Amino acid sequence: MTEFTVKLAEVPVRIRAIHPQMRDFLRDYLSEEEPRFAVAMEAADIDRERVLGAENRAAEGLPPLDCSAAYLETLAIYRKLAERMTAFDVLLFHGSVLALDGRAYLFTARSGTGKSTHARLWREVFGERVVMINDDKPLLRVEKDRVLACGTPWNGKHHLGGNLSAPLKALCVLTRDKTNHIEPLTPEEAFPMLVQQCYRPESGEGLLRVLELLERLSKNVKLYRLGCNMEPEAAKIAYQGMQEEA
Repeated sequence: MTEFTVKLAEVPVRIRAIHPQMRDFLRDYLSEEEPRFAVAMEAADIDRERVLGAENRAAEGLPPLDCSAAYLETLAIYRKLAERMTAFDVLLFHGSVLALDGRAYLFTARSGTGKSTHARLWREVFGERVVMINDDKPLLRVEKDRVLACGTPWNGKHHLGGNLSAPLKALCVLTRDKTNHIEPLTPEEAFPMLVQQCYRPESGEGLLRVLELLERLSKNVKLYRLGCNMEPEAAKIAYQGMQEEA
């Protein structure tokens, strides 16, 4: 058993993990601050992740992956964190988020649509102006009048991102298209995708809290839909389309 404190999305949390590798996995987020709550892992949590993973793969017609217990523990830790973080105005969101000139842009879509590829186009087009915050599962701190996009070590297969944060200027739903075009979305139009792409706790009270935070997010962040191909022009059109201040 290993025990340490991390700070994620400005919330210090005490982690009690089974595998010593967990401290190294979370090393960039270690903190000496007083924790707001604790997450304690048990063998049953790891077993649950193995079952859930196999079920998800089966739903896609794929065989289960042979994952190590340590890797499964990283998933179990994040699941427990996501369950508790909503009480601190923090959501776990599925998407790729980058910062350009100090303002964050989050791209979300169904798996396989090309979120990471689109983020790569931004890095190619805008160069050093772009910093990756998280390429897979960022945390969103939904404050009263802004949303802060925060990095986590759960940052995708290419491990793009770090212990960074930036105010979220826009959230963009990606779709594939032959031509590039971007349009604003109303909160009502975006809400189904927002619900689908964030982690939803199993408890009814937790789910209600998520819906409240998503409603607040949609009031503080501009929402868009981007139809895009995989050419660099897609990044240019996306950026220009999200600069409207009206």
